[in-house]
Amino acid sequence: MWGTNRDFSLREPFTGSAAPWRDFLHRYAPDKLPTGRRLRAMMNSFVICIDGHDDDSIPKVRRFYTAFHQAWPYWLYFCNLEADSLKMMVACIVDQLSAMKVDGAPSHRGIRTAGIARFPQADIPRMNAICDRAQMFEHLVYQRSNDVFEYFEFGPGSDSLR
Repeated sequence: MWGTNRDFSLREPFTGSAAPWRDFLHRYAPDKLPTGRRLRAMMNSFVICIDGHDDDSIPKVRRFYTAFHQAWPYWLYFCNLEADSLKMMVACIVDQLSAMKVDGAPSHRGIRTAGIARFPQADIPRMNAICDRAQMFEHLVYQRSNDVFEYFEFGPGSDSLR
């Protein structure tokens, strides 16, 4: 299985000219990606994290992920839905966030914001463009979309939008 963990450092500012970013954005630019089976193997394979941060650097982390998403908005296709990293990435780029710990629930539950609800809706077309390049059958694209909404706990009976 193809996969990558990419740790970015806050000591490497997000600019298109900084070497780590230039390399990443060049390597994974849509026009540089493989097509067909090779690209399908890359779906759900990225875990992206930031190192070198603490509670005082939360604004820097938010700016980092906002700039990263603007430069490379293909998270829903590539990010692994079995890890919580995508939820944290999205939580960092929404305007307002409310969270609460629900007894007995995993720590990521309890996030309530319309911004998180809008994120998958806005990014599904970008994901679909990569799915088209990967020459995926419609039922597989539909399944990935359902997986994304389930990951963000949207769907029948969900209270994520309350």
